[in-house]
Amino acid sequence: MANVTVVGAQWGDEGKGKIVDWLSNRADVVVRFQGGHNAGHTLVVGNNVYKLALLPSGLVQGKRSIIGNGVVVDPWHLLTEIAKIREQGVEVNPDLLVLADNAALILPLHRDLDQAREAQTLGKIGTTGRGIGPAYEDKVGRRAIRVADLADREALEAKIERLLAHHEPLRRGLGLPEFDRAALLQSLLDIAPEVLAYAQPAWRLLDQLNRQGRRILFEGAQGALLDVDHGTYPYVTSSNVVAGQAAAGSGMGPRGPGYVLGIVKAYTTRVGGGPFPTELDDEIGRHLSVVGKEVGVNTGRQRRCGWFDAVLVRQSVAINGIEGIALTKLDILDGLEKLKICTGYLLDGQTIDYLPSGLKAQAAVRPIYEELDGWSETTHGARSWRDLPANAVKYVRRLEELIGAPVALLSTSPQRDDTILVKDPFVG
Repeated sequence: MANVTVVGAQWGDEGKGKIVDWLSNRADVVVRFQGGHNAGHTLVVGNNVYKLALLPSGLVQGKRSIIGNGVVVDPWHLLTEIAKIREQGVEVNPDLLVLADNAALILPLHRDLDQAREAQTLGKIGTTGRGIGPAYEDKVGRRAIRVADLADREALEAKIERLLAHHEPLRRGLGLPEFDRAALLQSLLDIAPEVLAYAQPAWRLLDQLNRQGRRILFEGAQGALLDVDHGTYPYVTSSNVVAGQAAAGSGMGPRGPGYVLGIVKAYTTRVGGGPFPTELDDEIGRHLSVVGKEVGVNTGRQRRCGWFDAVLVRQSVAINGIEGIALTKLDILDGLEKLKICTGYLLDGQTIDYLPSGLKAQAAVRPIYEELDGWSETTHGARSWRDLPANAVKYVRRLEELIGAPVALLSTSPQRDDTILVKDPFVG
């Protein structure tokens, strides 16, 4: 049996929550390895809907779940989210949930900075305003407060002073009031016992579990096209999203992440600013938005919608080492007479087969489309290939050819069991 890493292969919102929940039934441990509570995973189990942001999806299945060191953690949000899913009947305790003691914290001053920057007309990225970016800045700037610091008041006081020496000039420049350091110290000390109950060296636990042959599922947030290195920079998130981050963001070696499963929506969406070559500002775009319920889980922001972009997904397959894909939301295309797939781009009169790194070039590319016949029958709830219309099968097979990766799983509704299994990712 192999470990499995799940990554979004577009701009996020591909339906990772359902797929991770479905795979959790086959796993022993689920690990979040990057991002913060800007991620939104919706799990639909029968009549119950669970909306998670920071917590690993495996908790809903009662599986041991680990928040890795690659995640930036808002400790107040963490405790609120724990309380919320407990109210829905999900068990959460330190035996089931582990928080890496070397994970960096998101503080109120990070949220202040994030929102102040986004309020400016120039440089608007379209962040969630939850402080994730500034927290990562402090992490790489070696001034972050980490989970383990909550156990040491003296170290905490010194770290707050160091942190504010950096943030106070920024706050003044943005017209923000002076930050209350005493209030921050006290608020952290107040929540420390609750947060520290879940904290331990996650890398050590993962090493033990891996040596025992436990099946580990690594759960990414966002999508590869939002990766800070490989995405549509600067309209990206602040962490590495690609599968390679599963090793660094959990403390396991490069062999630990195992089989890489890319989650791919049957069309394309993105939230926030930035280039989107196949975006549709027409009736079909509105159809995808309405029928697909394309609204951000945690923010309520409307997602931009467009045709499937095989260029971008093929690029994601390469940079993530994706071995198979889980194709989601095929049912949203039901009833469309014609479907289009982007197979290449035109840039300055030349045909190219990749998304360039330059900002102006990314905005200037124009899609080259291939048209396929749609289908009038429904695919919603299908649980075998035999249940799919012939044209739906043709569409899926053509996607496989264009992106260079086979379909391992096919999701036909938000419900956990409406999934067609082609290859079990845990079976090597």
